[in-house]
Amino acid sequence: MKTTFRLAAMSALLALAIYTPAQAPRADNESGRLYDFGVSTGSIKWKSTELDLGSIEHNKPKTIEFEFVNNGDVTVVITNVQAGCGCTLVNYPKEPIAPGATAKINATYNAATMGAFKKTVTVNTSAEETPRVLTFKGTVI
Repeated sequence: MKTTFRLAAMSALLALAIYTPAQAPRADNESGRLYDFGVSTGSIKWKSTELDLGSIEHNKPKTIEFEFVNNGDVTVVITNVQAGCGCTLVNYPKEPIAPGATAKINATYNAATMGAFKKTVTVNTSAEETPRVLTFKGTVI
């Protein structure tokens, strides 16, 4: 009986995994509109994807801004931003970015460890098929 139930449950999960689209539309929290994450002609131009902060003060958090513009002709949605480690907090726009608009990804590094560092922030958007990796480096003194 248990084996039959397990097989039925695994079959149902497999069917659901096969049927579920890879990227479903997401609703904008305020308006309830749906944004399709399918093929996009959106284009993001980053001001810089690598920043050298030089020397920063020990135990004084440092906020780094990565600015970009939506150069495409469709709205771009940032779907996820992930810091490379727990020493960095990220903040990013949750609202869609209209064509021609600029926005920023903020990363706040805690600077608790002395010495040289190099950190990453990975950004997923509806405009780029592969995640964009942003980097910043410096030395905590």
